[in-house]
Parts: sequence; C-alpha cells; structure tokens
Amino acid sequence: MSPSLHHPAPSGGADAAIDLRGVTKRFTTPSGSVYTALKDLDLQVAPGEFCAVVGPTGCGKSTTLTLVSGLERPSLGSVSVHGQPVSGITPGVGFMFQTDAVLPWKSVLDNVAIGPRFRGTPKAKADVAARDWIRRVGLAGFEDRFPHQLSGGMRKRVALAQSLINEPRILLMDEPFSALDVQTRAIMSNELLQLWDLTRPAVIFVTHDLEEAIALADKVVVLTAGPGGTVKETFQIDLPRPRVVQEIRFEPRFVELYHQIWDSLRSEVDTAYAQTTGAGQKEAS
Repeated sequence: MSPSLHHPAPSGGADAAIDLRGVTKRFTTPSGSVYTALKDLDLQVAPGEFCAVVGPTGCGKSTTLTLVSGLERPSLGSVSVHGQPVSGITPGVGFMFQTDAVLPWKSVLDNVAIGPRFRGTPKAKADVAARDWIRRVGLAGFEDRFPHQLSGGMRKRVALAQSLINEPRILLMDEPFSALDVQTRAIMSNELLQLWDLTRPAVIFVTHDLEEAIALADKVVVLTAGPGGTVKETFQIDLPRPRVVQEIRFEPRFVELYHQIWDSLRSEVDTAYAQTTGAGQKEAS
C-alpha cells in the first residue's frame, strides 16, 4: 500500500475541527455487564474536511457521533470541537440520523425554519431563509406540504435543509441515506456534496457502504470490529472535486481505492460476523 494513502497515526489536532484522543466508551447492558463500544480511539477531522467512517456493525461508528455531539460523554479520553472540550450539547453541530427528524404535524416550510426560529430569529426572516434552503434542496413549490405527503427522498431533502440552514460548523451524519433506493441515494449524495461545498462544514459521515464513503469523502476511516472498536487505518481519497457520484465509481482510481480499503475492512467484517454467529450458536446450544 502506498504510504501517501495510509496514515495509521493521528495527525496533530491543534487546528482540528473535531479531535478525539484516546477515547474509550463503556455502556452498562440491561443484564448489568459492561460493554466497551470504543477503546483508545484517536480521530481528527480538519475544518472543511469530509470524513467517512466505515466498519462492521457494532464497531462504535454511531457512538463516535454521539460523543462529538455531546449526547454522550467518554468513559476515558477527550473529545474537543474547534479546540473546546465537549462538556454538553455541542453548539454549531448539525446531526442527521438514519430516520429523519422532521415533525409530522409541521409543513416543509415550518420544519426547515424551526432551527432559526428556535434560536430567536424573527419568523419573517426565518421563513425567507427557509424558502431559500428549500429551493436549494430542490423542493421549491412544496413549502406547504406535510411530511406524509412526501417521498422518502423528499423527506431527506427536508432533513438536509433543516440541518444546513443553521450553517453548522460540524455536520454529523449517521447513515442518512440508507433507507433510500439506489437511484435516489445517488441523487441525494450528489446534492449533499453540492450543498456541503457552499459552507464546507467538517463532516463525519457514518456508512456501511464503502462505495458511498469513497465517492463522498476526503478521507475514509476504517474501524475495527467491536467490542472496543478503534481506528485501524485511515485512507486519503485523492479523487478530484467536484464529483458526480454515479460517474466517479467508474474511474480507475476509485476502483484502486476501493480494493485497498476493502482489504483493510474485510477482516473486520469477517471478525464481526464470526462473533455474531458464534453468539447465536451458544444461545442455541
């Protein structure tokens, strides 16, 4: 593997937008035992950098996002955002979940405007900004619709506008497009890249889809299988921008990167699968 692609040690975090150092996170299970989701994890994301995180189920990908957002605190180690230790809900952070957080009783306009209104922006000014973001995500003319009147892809566009209208300096995304069909997912990925390019927040994008990770990111971080997931390898993605997700996958460099990262990821997927099937066999016996 080329040394220019593989960075096993974390870079200096003095100027990092997101900086996790020696992070361990433990949870108490319903049975009273302790489960270690992350162990000694080091991860830095620079301002304006798009970082994709991949790894098998149970490796701590989503936990990493909750630590950065301040929804959870580390058991050991430190989490900082723009040089400030995370001690509560982190300001300036947008969070997109697998299930969109649009409010079913509010219109598209009211859903997108809710953030600025909550922060004290006058209604008229918030609505102007919301209409602009609704236009940017391709939903002009749907301002008065309610979520149940929208397709899954349209709801994701609303959720994206909801997050970006607040101009977050950090954008956390937990498999936001996983429930969409392949074609809609590719369209949403292109729209995400175009909208991200407007304000360039630092992004951590969690996904199980390695192709999606490479098509979107500046770097791809591979986590080891849980329990105690940690960074295994980091790969710089040197594909040119702007990118068209549907087309970049056919580039020889994309294929080369895919093979390199999959070589690292495959053993972790195999380990996680063996753990799952082993546990199932024990329960059955």
